[in-house]
Amino acid sequence: MEKRKLGFWEIWNMSFGFLGIQMGFALQNANASRILQTFGADVDELSWFWIIAPLMGLIVQPIIGHYSDNTWGRFGRRKPFFLTGALLASVGLILMPQADIFIAFMPALWVGAGMLMVMDASFNIAMEPFRALVGDNLRSDQRTLGFSIQTALIGFGAVIGSWLPYVLTNWFHVDNSSENGKIPHHLIVSFVIGALVLVASIMVTLFSTKEYSPEELARFEDEQAHQKAIEKEGLDKKSSLMDIFEDFRKMPTTMRQLSWVQFFSWFALFGMWVFTTPAIAQHIYGLSVEDHTSPAFQEAGDWVGVIFGVYNLVSALVALFFLPILAKKFGRKKTHSISLIAGGLGLLSMYFMPNKEMLIISMIGVGVAWASILSMPYAILAGAISPKKMGVYMGIFNFFIVIPQIINALIGGPLVKYLYNDHAIYALMTSGVSFLIAAALVVKVKDVDDVIQK
Repeated sequence: MEKRKLGFWEIWNMSFGFLGIQMGFALQNANASRILQTFGADVDELSWFWIIAPLMGLIVQPIIGHYSDNTWGRFGRRKPFFLTGALLASVGLILMPQADIFIAFMPALWVGAGMLMVMDASFNIAMEPFRALVGDNLRSDQRTLGFSIQTALIGFGAVIGSWLPYVLTNWFHVDNSSENGKIPHHLIVSFVIGALVLVASIMVTLFSTKEYSPEELARFEDEQAHQKAIEKEGLDKKSSLMDIFEDFRKMPTTMRQLSWVQFFSWFALFGMWVFTTPAIAQHIYGLSVEDHTSPAFQEAGDWVGVIFGVYNLVSALVALFFLPILAKKFGRKKTHSISLIAGGLGLLSMYFMPNKEMLIISMIGVGVAWASILSMPYAILAGAISPKKMGVYMGIFNFFIVIPQIINALIGGPLVKYLYNDHAIYALMTSGVSFLIAAALVVKVKDVDDVIQK
């Protein structure tokens, strides 16, 4: 037996919840640094607050992956995790920009950091089961398309989330001024809208997508082939949570090789997310490092949302219309390497751009890299792991996303303060170099599916 070949719109609906997840994630990425600075954080402290995000991924995703692999109930295998993550994330989205309402109990900065932790944990609860669902439901010849559609929806959601504060202010005249350490009203409204869209989009996937039961999965030929391989490796035994450590030790060669590519890719991304707002405020708007509340600083923050929306829009279009074609013609490895080079050059070019509008050109390269980062590694990995371990290995794979972010979080602030003399633009250039290193390392990766197809 083979899995049923799904139509385009079936795959689209299966991944639609990612639109809401990424909308919330984009609101966080583009605005968390600004919110924390408004509540009193210094530039060199930002990466330490952001360490919450990768720590939550490191702890939560492998555990969620394990339990989603081994849970089946009346609501399905992966679906309960989608819904739980969405509801919790929506709470974090609503409360983070309004953390000052709890000021009677503790400083707003710490409440805001706590809500950032809630959001990150919740996004992680929802995200990896979504990726595992693509591996569960799609045949191997549809997985590149599946992850590309997923990436396109991630891009569209991120565009909406990134542009929303700018649109509310410039199209609907919602106030964006900051007074006495208060978060601008347009940010509060944006985060509430993001929470509502997140829950609504998850519901589309919940009600439109059917999951295969464990018994059905066991009858499919591609699953059986993977199962024979896993039995040969001696990994076919009753699963327990402690098996995560054994699974990590016995990870497939392809996954081990991809880990280095992921390390440098996500080291670069974390630096970009944390330091773009202060970098643009200083390098393009000419503001001092102490300026966290002026109208010009809020304008710089809104423009960061605009250019982040650009790279996400480019990512969605590239993933939907170009990546599957390029991967089929040139192979996934070469496609991924070229995309990472485009991202590296894009970040490096930001230093030389004369005005804020020209930063859009830089973000085109970043968008190409982001499209490939969100799809190519997962498409390569899905063909190299057992379907019975799909969730836990997708969770373990997240180690190589969060560990570089934790390292950047620990050293990024001191680098900016002591090596770069508080000039955050150099953190973005460091990220550009990291992308180029990742592009070189892709060459060493063994793509099992490409070998089989040949």
